[in-house]
Amino acid sequence: MVASSLKLQDLIQEIREAKTQAQEREVIQKECAHIRASFRDGDPLHSHRQLAKLLYVHMLGYPAHFGQMECLKLIASPRFTDKRVGYLGAMLLLDERQDAHLLITNSIKNDLSQGIEAVQGLALCTLSAMGSAEMCRDLAPEVEKLLLQPSPYVRKKAVLTAVHMIRKVPELSDIFLPPCAQLLHERHHGILLGTVTLITELCERSPAALQHFRKALPSLQVVPQLVHTLRTLVMTGCSTEHSVSGVSDPFLQVQILRLLRILGRNHEESSETMNDLLAQVATNTDTSRNAGNAVLFETVLTIMDIRSAAGLRVLAVNILGRFLLNSDRNIRYVALTSLLKLVQSDHSAVQRHRPTVVECLWEPDASLSRRALELSLALVNSSNVRAMTQELQGFLESCPPDLRPDCASGILLAAERFAPTKRWHIDTILRVLTTAGTYVRDDAVANLIQLIGGAQELHAYSVRRLYSALAEDISQQPLVQVAAWCIGEYGDLLLEGTCEETEPLQVEKEEVLALLERVLQSQMSLPATRGYALTALMKLSTRLHGDNNRICQVMSIYGSCQDVELQQRAVEYNALFRKYDHLRAAVLEKMPLVERGGPQVDEEAKESKEVAQLSEAAPVPTETQASKLLDLLDLLDGPSENAQHPPPLDPTPGDTLIHLLDLPCAPLPPAPIPNLKVFEREGLQLNLSFVRPPGTPTLLLITVTATNTSGGDVTHFICQAAVPKSFQLQLQAPSGDTVPAQGGLPMTQLLRILNPNKAPLRLKLRLTYDHFGQSVQEIFEVNNLPVETWQ
Repeated sequence: MVASSLKLQDLIQEIREAKTQAQEREVIQKECAHIRASFRDGDPLHSHRQLAKLLYVHMLGYPAHFGQMECLKLIASPRFTDKRVGYLGAMLLLDERQDAHLLITNSIKNDLSQGIEAVQGLALCTLSAMGSAEMCRDLAPEVEKLLLQPSPYVRKKAVLTAVHMIRKVPELSDIFLPPCAQLLHERHHGILLGTVTLITELCERSPAALQHFRKALPSLQVVPQLVHTLRTLVMTGCSTEHSVSGVSDPFLQVQILRLLRILGRNHEESSETMNDLLAQVATNTDTSRNAGNAVLFETVLTIMDIRSAAGLRVLAVNILGRFLLNSDRNIRYVALTSLLKLVQSDHSAVQRHRPTVVECLWEPDASLSRRALELSLALVNSSNVRAMTQELQGFLESCPPDLRPDCASGILLAAERFAPTKRWHIDTILRVLTTAGTYVRDDAVANLIQLIGGAQELHAYSVRRLYSALAEDISQQPLVQVAAWCIGEYGDLLLEGTCEETEPLQVEKEEVLALLERVLQSQMSLPATRGYALTALMKLSTRLHGDNNRICQVMSIYGSCQDVELQQRAVEYNALFRKYDHLRAAVLEKMPLVERGGPQVDEEAKESKEVAQLSEAAPVPTETQASKLLDLLDLLDGPSENAQHPPPLDPTPGDTLIHLLDLPCAPLPPAPIPNLKVFEREGLQLNLSFVRPPGTPTLLLITVTATNTSGGDVTHFICQAAVPKSFQLQLQAPSGDTVPAQGGLPMTQLLRILNPNKAPLRLKLRLTYDHFGQSVQEIFEVNNLPVETWQ
């Protein structure tokens, strides 16, 4: 049976010649039967050939588990041809999930102790490919001895095996610390690259190893040696065998820069040592090739992560600015992403590249355009708000539909924060509503109404602008709602024609009523929009002089409307005409300004100053911190510290009509919502505190507070949140990305959640950060939020 077995080449040819899958299975089943018989008979001369064929069958996806024990026999064989196939089979057929892999530990240990380089290389490759934690613990001393072997071939494979061992068992770091400093003096690029990778793994997984490499004796310090090696690569170059597109070994340069970034992070001495070198790399690297761009990008990341000089950080931002001009879209995307991370810490340096960033808005690539939009919105401030808003509005008119909600919301938020004048603010919102009204957030209507109501000198200007916009287009529902409200409130100013800031506009009462009736009859109007129009008509009965029969007729028609809300309004408005006509003028008076609970802070500098004072305050007991946090939120959207809540209105016979017309009535102050601890790990704790502004019951403000009681700083802390589709979520910029150790100043971030349906709130959080040299990512869902947050 063995004699009739095919050779490997013949088996491959026969499988390839099979015309159907059934023929292929038949060939493989027949050959696997021969292979099993050969294993059972124990043919020592041909077993490695049989295993080689079985490995090919395994690569095709067919079961080959019956060859596992044969791998062990071949590894134990003294012949190199057997060992080579046996070790290859072990790497393909064995893994940690099978107990059989532990049986080759002794064979690997014996082969590592031999002086044959080829056998040692096979054993090290197998150990680095499928070595489990138990095998790594047992064989770590043998690997440590091979790190200093004379043969570069063995040393290189031993270093790579040590990297695998550290990843599997970080506790083994003490064994591999001593040889690292000596291995950094190697001239063999393969060994040097492996050594830098090994030190990187040690520093990321062991804080003790990181301190060892930072504070070692001068002869053992790794930062000066790394600086020397990288300077040699950049300034003098190397042989052509290590050159990639004219760049000297970019793989080694990138790995050294990553290690320097870890060693220089939050360490002044190491950062000073590498500052000059980073400047040399940034100025002497060829940017005409992709390999040079990779080295430059890694240099930028290192500069931004260590305690580098201010001039060096500006140089790094300028490099990213040059990346924006690159023809490669991937490089432009990387530059936009990096600048977005730097805009908080180096705002002025990033501002210099604002024109280039704005040009990227019109990129045909959707991912580039979205990233450019996020960066453009982050660059808006009080000094450039006019120019940036004009650019963003131009982009809004032609941007893809999937970008319009983000662009419209971003413009509205920027206008709210940095508006130079109220008139400019109103004009900006009107243009957004006219261009992309269906894409704006639900609170845009209330915000614009609040803004117009508070600008008494602009009432005539606003009502004329809105009337003209409504006459041209009634499809944008938010715009129609604001226009209907404004016409109902200030319709008398519309007919007076005394506004000098707009072109003369002659409007008759019948034209205004006809326009509102057109809104009521339009198939595009939502029920809420019809409610605005119906109320506007009712208010015009007291604003405009003349006969109100047309208005009464409309109310009578909608008294039998199928929509319950509209029907109720119309019936009660009819009651005002028939039974309470003497109260109609008083009930329909102009609405007073609906205050949000306290004075708005108009100047951004003043707001930033107050926020900074709060963030720099010394730690205090929990109650005091919570009260200060509420004060900070009050600056944005709530009652100030000294503001008094108005007393509740006494019930009167007209209460129903007051609520019907949405006149402002002061509710009782809501009870405080208890805080909630949602995460705790290794000293890092995450707490949520909640505030619901009295003026906006559908809005919930959540402050995420991160504190750290461990002995090491939590760096690169990023908190991301997600809510169901029925909610709207907006994440404000965090107070920082580092949570200091030993209970230092906490890091805070504000989440604004709009819940128009008052549905139960579910929140999913994703945390990414670096702690004790390890990168951590946690994803969890918060389902136990207090009912006060949504009811």
